[in-house]
Amino acid sequence: MSESQLDNMFINRLIAPEFNYLKRLIQFRLERHFDRNEGMSLPVLPAIETWSSHVPENILKATLSESELTLLLIALCPHFNSNLLDEVIQNTLASTGDFPQLGGVRGKNFRGFLPTGHTALFLLAGDNSKKRKEIQEVFNSGHFFEKNHILWLEEVPEGEPKMSGKIIISQEYAHLFIFGKASRPKFSMKFPAQIIETKMEWEDLVLDVETDKQIQEIKTWITHGNTLLNDWGMHKKIKPGFRVLFHGPPGTGKTLTAGLLGKHTGKDVFKIDLSMVVSKFIGETEKNLASLLSKAEKTDNILFFDEADALFGKRTSVRDAHDKYANQEVSYLLQRIEGYKGLVILASNLKNNIDEAFLRRFQSIVHFPLPKSAERLRLWKKAFPSKVRLHNDVNLSKNARNYELSGAEIMNVVQYSCLRALAANKKTIYQEYILSGIQREFQKSGKIMR
Repeated sequence: MSESQLDNMFINRLIAPEFNYLKRLIQFRLERHFDRNEGMSLPVLPAIETWSSHVPENILKATLSESELTLLLIALCPHFNSNLLDEVIQNTLASTGDFPQLGGVRGKNFRGFLPTGHTALFLLAGDNSKKRKEIQEVFNSGHFFEKNHILWLEEVPEGEPKMSGKIIISQEYAHLFIFGKASRPKFSMKFPAQIIETKMEWEDLVLDVETDKQIQEIKTWITHGNTLLNDWGMHKKIKPGFRVLFHGPPGTGKTLTAGLLGKHTGKDVFKIDLSMVVSKFIGETEKNLASLLSKAEKTDNILFFDEADALFGKRTSVRDAHDKYANQEVSYLLQRIEGYKGLVILASNLKNNIDEAFLRRFQSIVHFPLPKSAERLRLWKKAFPSKVRLHNDVNLSKNARNYELSGAEIMNVVQYSCLRALAANKKTIYQEYILSGIQREFQKSGKIMR
């Protein structure tokens, strides 16, 4: 055995089995095209279960063909082994010069070989015209790859062949294959969302009994939704995902509840910045929302639309073309949200502000009322830090009975009272501080304190 053959054996052992297959496939196609080594046989794709890559669950269950799986490997290769394609091609073509049939381009930052649609045609179909047509159909809309935003062809300049476009695999799926988990999308114009994080716990949240009961139902869906859809076979009868409306006055716990749902189910909660989604330009809102959802769907996390009236408000009577388009926009949003496979929470101060078409499709509508006297007392008792002392003149029960405040307003009063104590170099909270804080909160909302 020659030294070069020994080197090749050693390299093959270092390469993951699926990419070693891809390497041999490239060698086979090139050698066959130039009528060299006719005894060389087409390599066999290793079973997907033996791949060293972390194959996402939805791809494992999709029962993809050998060609579709090989296409995935072609797209993934530059992300896994940036030199592999260049090395194999250059070694095989060392004496034949350039070979445009193989396709491929160079990137702006990445200077290695980036496969194109022509690369896929050559490697998967060779000169077989029927097979080449089948491969092209994989890139058409409606295919599993397109529906799940896994891979696609980059658009090419007008007049150039579609298959000359780069094969692009989404960054989210590339990350899944490499690390076995989805990457957190970063805040940007394409993903205008921030993660809600809280140090609070469920016991810190004070809710109405009926509200709390409905929140427990949502937790059950997050925990067992996949079992219901897949193991129990309900995916044929009900749509994926879970859509919830939180409605009620400001400061009643809607955002905190969303954060706790994520915290205690191990999911990120993305609060959508609607100012970056809603656009006055025709078509831009749908485009922005589609981009956001396509990224979010890879993470299987929770989407939280605060002040959702701006995006999901009522449709208007049609007076002009703009009204007609606005109504079409709402219809599109409805369709897109219905297709999201995770939990979507819309929050609004008023339930009546949300379009009825959305309301009919919510699995749960949760009212967050202002806390009653007993709930306000629990909030007052939980609110003060352990390092302060309440003076004897403080009557939390009386405060809870006499002053209708939301949980957020109570926390504002507590913060104000603690700052008054710190300014006086004391660790004692007086009723005077609390009443001053309540007066300030009433003034904010235009209420009269009695």
